[in-house]
Amino acid sequence: MSIRRVSFDHPDAVKLNDEVQAEYHERYGDGGDATVLEPADFHPPRGVYFIAYDEQERPVATGGWRSQDENGEGNQDGDAELKRMFVIREMRGRGLARRILTALEEDAAAAGRRRMVLETGTEQPEAIALYTTSGYEPCTKFGYYRFHESSRCYAKPLAPLGTPNS
Repeated sequence: MSIRRVSFDHPDAVKLNDEVQAEYHERYGDGGDATVLEPADFHPPRGVYFIAYDEQERPVATGGWRSQDENGEGNQDGDAELKRMFVIREMRGRGLARRILTALEEDAAAAGRRRMVLETGTEQPEAIALYTTSGYEPCTKFGYYRFHESSRCYAKPLAPLGTPNS
């Protein structure tokens, strides 16, 4: 398994994004995540996008973060917003999401971000379990879905470069 930095508009990223959007629609019946994302959101040092490839070079998992600062939508200065965490169905349960999450946290901390934040929903209990067992705690709702009842937002402080995460 290898995790590689790619652009958000890379063909493998587009393919996996289409798959995660279909899954969001299946779970919520709303056509997928309507949050506007641009490839530039994930350009270092203001963000990054990773894809995990299996031994046959198939893209099997993805995730990214983008910089957010105080914006009137609930974010704080220094936030790194987690986006498009996804593992294809046949590869779930193997720790890939946790590996991607760790790589994203390390990258965001190295870029000087102070807090990782994310929004998920009540129809994604496995995502909520991943985040809460990884040290994330509920936080003030932010972003596009902040007024939706099914929205759940979480945050985790990021350790400054060179210090261990708590």
